[in-house]
Amino acid sequence: MILFFGTRPGKTEIKQLNGVNCPYCGQQGTMTVSRTSNWFHLFWIRIFKISSYRMAECSHCKRVFYQEEFTEAMRTAMEGK
Repeated sequence: MILFFGTRPGKTEIKQLNGVNCPYCGQQGTMTVSRTSNWFHLFWIRIFKISSYRMAECSHCKRVFYQEEFTEAMRTAMEGK
């Protein structure tokens, strides 16, 4: 019996962070957050999520912020509060 299994990234979700200033350049309304998850696949069917990570990018200065660099305002805007 042949089994095809492995890991692949899922679809990337992108969300605009409204009302958040970029910590680097100070521009408001230019931040977007993208979330990508890695999945375990069996016969190209997603079985369970292995990991997930988020990155934020400013469209003005192109600075990228990793999840551990997020400010409190960025975390609050992501949660929708």
